[in-house]
Amino acid sequence: MPRRSDHDGHRLPLRKSLLGRLLAVSALVAACSVAATAWLAVQTTSGAIEQEQGRNLAADTRVLDTLLAYAAEHPGWQGVGPTVEALADESDRRITLTTQSRAVIADSAGSTPAPPPLPPQASAVVDPLSVAAVTPGSEAGSVTVAAPGADGAPRSTSDRVDPRAVGPFRLPEAERASLKRAAESAVLCLGRSGIASDVVEGPSGRPRIAVVGNDPDRTRSTRCSMDALDRPTATERKALTGLNELVDACLDRQGRDAVRLDLDLSWSTAGESRTAAYREPTPMPAPGAPREPVPTAAPAGSVDAEGLRPAQRATARPQPAATPVPGPVPPPDSENDRDIASCVALARQEQLSSYVASPALLFITDPGGGAVPGFELSSANTAKIIGVAALVLALTVGASVLAGARLVRPLHALTGAAQRMRDGEDPPHVVVAADNEIGRLAAAFNDMSAHRARSEEQRKAMVSDVAHELRTPLSNIRGWLEGAQDGIADPDAGFVSSLLEEAVQLQHIIDDLQDLAAADAGALRLHPEPVRIDELLAHVVAAHQAPAEAAGVALDVDPHAPRAPVPELVADPVRLRQAIGNLVTNAVRHTPAGGRVTLRAYADGAGKAGQDVVVEVADTGTGIAPQALPHVFDRFWRAEKSRNRRTGGSGLGLAIVRKLVEAHGGTAEAASTVGEGSVFTLRFPAAGPDPMNTAV
Repeated sequence: MPRRSDHDGHRLPLRKSLLGRLLAVSALVAACSVAATAWLAVQTTSGAIEQEQGRNLAADTRVLDTLLAYAAEHPGWQGVGPTVEALADESDRRITLTTQSRAVIADSAGSTPAPPPLPPQASAVVDPLSVAAVTPGSEAGSVTVAAPGADGAPRSTSDRVDPRAVGPFRLPEAERASLKRAAESAVLCLGRSGIASDVVEGPSGRPRIAVVGNDPDRTRSTRCSMDALDRPTATERKALTGLNELVDACLDRQGRDAVRLDLDLSWSTAGESRTAAYREPTPMPAPGAPREPVPTAAPAGSVDAEGLRPAQRATARPQPAATPVPGPVPPPDSENDRDIASCVALARQEQLSSYVASPALLFITDPGGGAVPGFELSSANTAKIIGVAALVLALTVGASVLAGARLVRPLHALTGAAQRMRDGEDPPHVVVAADNEIGRLAAAFNDMSAHRARSEEQRKAMVSDVAHELRTPLSNIRGWLEGAQDGIADPDAGFVSSLLEEAVQLQHIIDDLQDLAAADAGALRLHPEPVRIDELLAHVVAAHQAPAEAAGVALDVDPHAPRAPVPELVADPVRLRQAIGNLVTNAVRHTPAGGRVTLRAYADGAGKAGQDVVVEVADTGTGIAPQALPHVFDRFWRAEKSRNRRTGGSGLGLAIVRKLVEAHGGTAEAASTVGEGSVFTLRFPAAGPDPMNTAV
């Protein structure tokens, strides 16, 4: 019994199996697809998201800035409703102002029908006395709104008052007109000196002169007087006095000496004036300054009542004698200075508190009531993305399992059938489930299995036939020799002739088997040379004329064959005569007396490689049954199953014919009609066999 492999009956590990590899590849492809799709989506939408974020932030900043301006210029929120409505229409948002206890001040959604509830987190706090960057809570959909400075730069923590909140420092119309005339006169004077300048008015109404190019040094050599712009007005002196009293009261509570504030909110103590020598890296406008950044460095003190920076004040008053106006309160360089700066800031808030609106909560939401959609990847969104990716992977793996199982199942069946075939068992018919690659593989395996079964049957039959063919002459030879030994038969000439006849028959069978074995092994040597086929047919007829006449069969070359010249055939003449001779012998054997065997040759231009030479051997014998016709060239096949040598040969002649013709690159065919005869056709290429393959 054949030895079984160690792997018989055992499935491969998953990591080595086709199913495992299919699953791994599918999972990898799915992961890459998800990653590539996510990356592409991020790349293609990030720009749009950033633009949308910028638009939302700009719109929300405009809303907050407008409401801060309203709060800085009004002592209460009583008339803010129209402003809120206009902002809501412009930004396409729901805008709601509430007190810090969430009592509604104004709501663009109205009161009827009842608007949706507000989110738990406010978008910003509107407080003109404490303007700073607002970072709402982490609630989903909340908006981050940065409190704007007058020039859009970040605000110093020492100056959190909105620059538009000027309170008692706001100039009346008469003082504004007087200062404006003085400023316009100075601008005309500078213009005559070739210096371009303009009048800029701050939130308090105080004008200043801005030199084009922001180069105040150019004005030092002019004789243009700007003293009137440096002196505080009566309104400013009154407000400054009130502010100074609040600062002194704060300092007195801390045990500090009183100070004297100037219009620029710098101070002096005990006859010593404090002048700023510090400038913040990012310049900030003071409350009354116009909204433009000032890149030049300048002395820094506390913010003045108008909020003008030192460089702004120097620009407005280019004369060397102009009083410098520092920017926001700089970081103090001593504990005393820090206390004074703190008191100045607290005093400003106390002084302005009655002139500005109270702090309010700002809610910026969708018109439907929900928070403005954010673009941050929250934990919930992250969980959704991970869940979708996991679902895609799970579906991919599941589909791969189903597809892999359907793919591997017929392969397992093929493997089992092949193993049974190897063990010598008859393999079952593998079911062909579909017309695909696996189905075609199963069909090919079934064909191979059937062909192997037929080959095995033919092999067994051939062994039996060979044994029978060799046994008959050997038995005859043994019988004659035993008879001579026992004295029954006389070893005369007839005795020797009978032994020779059996030996020749035995030699003929052995030669045929040797030729077939050589052809099967590719050792059949050919010696091709130009051959005239009509002459070769004449030689074959002459060689077989005597046996044909003895059988009463007429043998000749067809005199009515086409007269067109048949080209020379490049072939081995010996093997060619052997093939045609076998056909003639077979035809004479199966043609009754009075019949005819005819040979003909002609050229045929329908060959695959050009012109072919066709040889036909036709007889008027008994014919071959249609069901037996496909087997006439099989080894040891006989139409007469009795295997009588008188009615049939060894069954190897036609098999040898086919091998010899195929060795020349040709084909052998047979056509027959029962009761009328048979026609055997040999087709040879005129060019002969492949010169590189003269051994078959």
